[in-house]
Amino acid sequence: MVSYSSCRITFAGLILLLVSSWRLDRCEGLGEFGFEFHHRFSDQVLGVLPGDGLPHRDSSKYYRVMAHRDRLIRGRRLATQDQPLVSFADGNETVRVNGLGFLHYANVTVGTPSSWFLVALDTGSDLFWLPCDCTSCVRELKAPGGSSLELNIYSPNASSTSSKVPCNSMLCKRGDRCASPNSNCPYQIRYLSNGTSSTGVLVEDVLHLVSNEKNSKAIPARITLGCGQVQTGVFHDGAAPNGLFGLGLDDISVPSVLAKDGIAANSFSMCFGKDGAGRISFGDKGSVDQRETPLNIRQPHPTYNITVAQISVGGNTDDLEFDAVFDSGTSFTYLTDAAYALISESFNSQAMDKRYQTDSKLPFEYCYALSPSKDSIEYPAVNLTMKGGSSYHVYHPLVVFPMKDTDVYCLAIMKIEDISIIGQNFMTGYRIIFDREKLTLGWKESDCYTGETSARTLPSNRSSSLARPPASSFAPEATNIPSQRPSTSSSSYYSFSLSLSFFYFSILAIF
Repeated sequence: MVSYSSCRITFAGLILLLVSSWRLDRCEGLGEFGFEFHHRFSDQVLGVLPGDGLPHRDSSKYYRVMAHRDRLIRGRRLATQDQPLVSFADGNETVRVNGLGFLHYANVTVGTPSSWFLVALDTGSDLFWLPCDCTSCVRELKAPGGSSLELNIYSPNASSTSSKVPCNSMLCKRGDRCASPNSNCPYQIRYLSNGTSSTGVLVEDVLHLVSNEKNSKAIPARITLGCGQVQTGVFHDGAAPNGLFGLGLDDISVPSVLAKDGIAANSFSMCFGKDGAGRISFGDKGSVDQRETPLNIRQPHPTYNITVAQISVGGNTDDLEFDAVFDSGTSFTYLTDAAYALISESFNSQAMDKRYQTDSKLPFEYCYALSPSKDSIEYPAVNLTMKGGSSYHVYHPLVVFPMKDTDVYCLAIMKIEDISIIGQNFMTGYRIIFDREKLTLGWKESDCYTGETSARTLPSNRSSSLARPPASSFAPEATNIPSQRPSTSSSSYYSFSLSLSFFYFSILAIF
């Protein structure tokens, strides 16, 4: 048994303190296991991973960088070309976007003795891999303040519970490259971001979970993971410097393995809360009063794809059927031509404020200048009706930020060519249930922090109003998610104050 160095123990303690705390969720049937995750640019993660010159949150530059990150990380799906640097017209300031990486990070512990890893979460890929006996991977990061932070590197030889996955295993997809049936099973995952891959061998080891019983206990769940010996592309720039936790639909993903072994139901939820914090819960099958819609499972690469049947914006309702992928690793929402045109043009026709058109660098097409005489933003409500008839209200369709001459808000959607993507901004305010047994996607309003979901109702029309903030409250630390509690108003418009609309929704998991 190999002992771990003191610097690795220090790293584990730091990550444990700053990033992750295991959470206890509700238990239905089989076990349920939950833990917190944090956005890449939450204060907790920025205390460990460098910010790489990111502009202030809730600024026009910030939203431009995050939109560019979406295009780069999602590769051919969103990008017309790979441009790792973003420059701004008002100076020489640049941001190296390929170092921004994934949006969600969580702390997990693996092996015996256990070791901590700060992994990126990704609903768009399947394999859980860790940097392992590396020939090409990130071994340390420059922490804020100039100090170096050594990352843990997984080694099967250092864990007494590790074992190899042979080439004749049902999970081995590259058995044709093996010298014999008992050889170590190789893997190689190529991601959509150009030149990005992870290569190594499959192993089995224990992932340490905490049960959701009244007297919680540790559960060493045996899983299959990748011993990632060679990482390329954006992984070298810090996109997932300490591993990637795949949450996709394949048999090798952690949710699938937990279900196969009878540890948890084959379902999990992600809740997106304020201040860059959220929660994931394995085994969560939701509640009887949640709304849901069928998943469209399409081979050979199934995703969390659903069908939208109808769109309502303010007082306008139109039938339009289109497919969309729920992707919590994408900051904003991207819609194909017909859906984009319907929502944006209907929104624009009902907008109360003057169109803002002076900054061509903004990533959003439909932006509006708020009149100095107004103390709140009033905008048409956006609702989606999913296949099956369930309504999905979009709580946060806007981004709001100050410009030199005025306050500006934008409809945070962009156009895409192939398939629509429901991004993190449209998921904020919900607990999203990815039920892989029933093949449904469910949702219910939640604040992510109380034991029960939010008690707020979901009327088709509502409004609320709060006061405009002083200019100083535009600083990042003043940002909050608006509660947007419904009133008894029957208006098809929403109204909320600027002080609560500067929310940091970008916690906002697919390469």
